[in-house]
Amino acid sequence: MKGTDSQARVMRHRIAPPVPMGSYPPADVTFLLKDLSDISLELGTAEREKAIQSGVSYSEMLPVEYQPTEQYIELFQETLRESAAKVALAVAVVSERIVAQRGTEGTVLVSLARAGTPVGVLIKRYIAETYGAELPHYSVSIIRGKGLDENAILYILQQHGAGAGLQFVDGWTGKGAITRVLMESCAGFHKKYGIALNDDLAVLADPGHCSGTYGTREDYLIPSACLNSTVSGLLSRTVQRDDLIGPGDFHGAKFYREWLDNDYSNVFIGAITPYFASVRKQAVAVAEEMQASPPEVSWRGMRDIQTLQEKFGMDNINLIKPGVGETTRVLLRRVPWKIIVDTKSNPNLRHILLLAEERGVPVEEYPELAYSCCGIIKPLKGGEAE
Repeated sequence: MKGTDSQARVMRHRIAPPVPMGSYPPADVTFLLKDLSDISLELGTAEREKAIQSGVSYSEMLPVEYQPTEQYIELFQETLRESAAKVALAVAVVSERIVAQRGTEGTVLVSLARAGTPVGVLIKRYIAETYGAELPHYSVSIIRGKGLDENAILYILQQHGAGAGLQFVDGWTGKGAITRVLMESCAGFHKKYGIALNDDLAVLADPGHCSGTYGTREDYLIPSACLNSTVSGLLSRTVQRDDLIGPGDFHGAKFYREWLDNDYSNVFIGAITPYFASVRKQAVAVAEEMQASPPEVSWRGMRDIQTLQEKFGMDNINLIKPGVGETTRVLLRRVPWKIIVDTKSNPNLRHILLLAEERGVPVEEYPELAYSCCGIIKPLKGGEAE
């Protein structure tokens, strides 16, 4: 009876159907996002930084998308060529872990827009190629301070039943802030609807040691972290603002159709997938070892960040963004104060050093760091941070 009641509660919600968005083939992913393409939401970096540190949610505005230089695109392409097999192995390992833990029957991939979307596409492709199972794949919004898009989850359960096995997917972990938001959101969803969602977050890289389902814990450059929308289906960051998002709407995003000629989203996918067959044997062995001895979730990365917070006398830990992916984000759309690296000779950091040089941001070495690097945002007077 309880399951029937829960299903009835889910089904009674009226939710606006998804609209086609993004530059991926429709078979790869369904974006559960409201199209806000015609609305001006972008703010300059300095203005946006001031708003965020004054307490405005980062989800209420968008950064101006970084337009990469020719040199930067060349570096992205070179990195992609060099790391394609390595990324494919990480995709294969995390995919094998998902299959071992959940199977393929009734499993639904739910990637967190937008860094999780390319990874979700790759996992879907790997499982289809290896196991002949076409798992549904949706991309949904999650926002620190506001949580998971509840309407998106309700829509998925309406399509696949209250008993569907949702596997959340993201690109990488930093401090683990989004992991915690996901856990809190799933607990809240269970309390409200009586449906227990598995809050396990599968990631390609887990340098923060806050996930048990990952491809690697090495903090290396995932090429999709180099770019913004042009490697994530041409979508902006997600937006949640009461004047734009109604009670039956998904969280919003912009679809930058005007950049189709400069889109690398499918280039990235196409560079990784040819290696799936060759890495599978190694991936199965690694996944089986992890299954036999589950990795510890120690949140080790957060301890390192607290050390940096003390070293630099920072009141707000949210201004410290650890890992290659998060440091890239700081350089592309925030006001960086300084970049901390384990060593400037780390080959994973060439794009970080290039961006720092372009923007005149100092780079300091800190060999004790568990991560390859951290981006530190310039503190403004008072205020919070994204």
